[in-house]
Amino acid sequence: MNSTAINASTHAPTRILIVEDDRDIASMLIDLMKEAGYAAEAVGSAMEMDRVLKKKEFQVIVLDGMLPGEDGFSICRRIRSSSTVPILMLTALTKEIDRVIGLELGADDYVTKPFNSRELLARIKALLRRSSYALQVKPVQEAMTFAGWRIDPVTRELTDSEGVHVSLTTAEFDVLLVFCQNPRQVMNRQEILARTHAGSAGPVERSIDVHVSRVRQKIEPDYKDPTFIKTVRLGGYIFTPEVAIAQD
Repeated sequence: MNSTAINASTHAPTRILIVEDDRDIASMLIDLMKEAGYAAEAVGSAMEMDRVLKKKEFQVIVLDGMLPGEDGFSICRRIRSSSTVPILMLTALTKEIDRVIGLELGADDYVTKPFNSRELLARIKALLRRSSYALQVKPVQEAMTFAGWRIDPVTRELTDSEGVHVSLTTAEFDVLLVFCQNPRQVMNRQEILARTHAGSAGPVERSIDVHVSRVRQKIEPDYKDPTFIKTVRLGGYIFTPEVAIAQD
């Protein structure tokens, strides 16, 4: 899947793709999005979604977890392997484990059916704000290094000691960047959540643990025994490496 076809252009109108096989729910969601000023369209399967994504760009994908053929969780994993487009999973699966799995697969938020329309719109707006913030170039922010890794807040790229680019979702990058900007400081989940979601409506605190776990899997020498991002009992997390301004 071409990530360029999915990710938004900064000049494109705000477009939302709804992947939902229930026509009544899809129609209701389209009306809701249009009333909020978004351009929205719906598809009912992974195959239809793939066809649309090859032709159009979207700022957010609202993804049903239970779909005919390829399910939403599989679709989420596949999209996330090539794109950082914000994904909001909207599903009737209400168990905590389903929420955790969705977040682990790369979803940025997870809302269960039946849902409150105002809350859903608030969460979509939060995703759009964070995505827009992620795309803003901040010349005053310099690239940093830690333990052989290099993270660049401007290009939003993470590279290892051999210069190999490591893919991170928007949320994962935000979490790692916050740690790099606040090394060797204990940060609780609320602090991390506020700095990565701008204090707006978003995933529950549990999602921070999920994103931290995913970051650990990508940067730790042994993610099962993490030494870079350590858990502080009753406190949160602490980023242990020495962080320095990159010398290019």
